[in-house]
Amino acid sequence: MAAKKPLSLLFKITLSLGALLYVLSRIDPGELFGKLREIAPSFLLAALVAFNLSKIVSSIRLNRFFKAIGLALTEREALRLYYIGMFYNLFLPGGIGGDGYKIYLLNRHREVDAKSLLAATLLDRISGLAALLFFAGIFFLSSRFADLFPWLVPLDYLGLVLVFPLIRLLYRGRFRRVFFSTLLLGALTQILQLVSALFLAWSLGMEADLPELLTLFLLSSVAAVLPLSIGGVGIREFVFLYGFGLIGLPAEEGVAFSMLFFLLTAFSSFLGIFLRHGLENPRA
Repeated sequence: MAAKKPLSLLFKITLSLGALLYVLSRIDPGELFGKLREIAPSFLLAALVAFNLSKIVSSIRLNRFFKAIGLALTEREALRLYYIGMFYNLFLPGGIGGDGYKIYLLNRHREVDAKSLLAATLLDRISGLAALLFFAGIFFLSSRFADLFPWLVPLDYLGLVLVFPLIRLLYRGRFRRVFFSTLLLGALTQILQLVSALFLAWSLGMEADLPELLTLFLLSSVAAVLPLSIGGVGIREFVFLYGFGLIGLPAEEGVAFSMLFFLLTAFSSFLGIFLRHGLENPRA
């Protein structure tokens, strides 16, 4: 089992670098970096604030699941734990991972069984993904992608109708009482992420084609969740390269947006390294 971890990490690194190199080979690097040099700092700062607000809401949602299994964490402790998980997810993808590290800490120091922690963590992930897919479906219908792929439109409507009822089936036992609160918190998380994406777009002077941009942003976020790359690097950029190509937009703009979002994520996630000490102490 241990031998598989280095191979998994090697696969992720290879896929990320391969996808990124492919994307860079298909665009004009001069145009890309020229676009990045035109960033408006005020909009970039607003994007950073909105992004971190979304993480605060996400930590509150996760804490609802923890409370459902009898784990008493303050919102401050839950937020610190969330940022620690972000750090491990982004910077240590080949090791225990952010979710695994959170489960390890809580199982060791808070005496909650690992099975319950795993169920709460997985359900938190799934509920967040459901909200992400719901908003992606909405923006897809208002974008030019719906005209390019008309056969997806009825499937999209079906997905919008069924996504939350299907997720509701996973809320069993003690998790049932937190369904609506976590559902609303998941929606608020994605709204703040979309606000952050809008500010990022405006920081790059991208004011047109916003339905298409937001559709690709959400779809690239889904792709980045899959455990196939290092923090979604390369995968996000490929989604924007392909998507912008379909509707005739400059690929450099989409790739610049994607890279900027990764840098924003990395900067925010790095805060987690400074928050480890207290939660590793059983008395924290």
